[in-house]
Amino acid sequence: MILVNGRKVAYEEKMTVASLLEQLKYVFPMLVVRINGELVEREDYGQAEISDNDKVDVIHLISGG
Repeated sequence: MILVNGRKVAYEEKMTVASLLEQLKYVFPMLVVRINGELVEREDYGQAEISDNDKVDVIHLISGG
């Protein structure tokens, strides 16, 4: 089990940030992802693996004026 934005999500072996975002249908273009408080660079989403019991924060950036 992993924790995504405070919500329990089933862990899958070899899960990456990219596969998690796809599974949860997070398609907003401006996202910031942290795993256990560590920032994951956008270009690393396909390689950054998520481990069982990790805490993942997905933050939607919104600009305004």
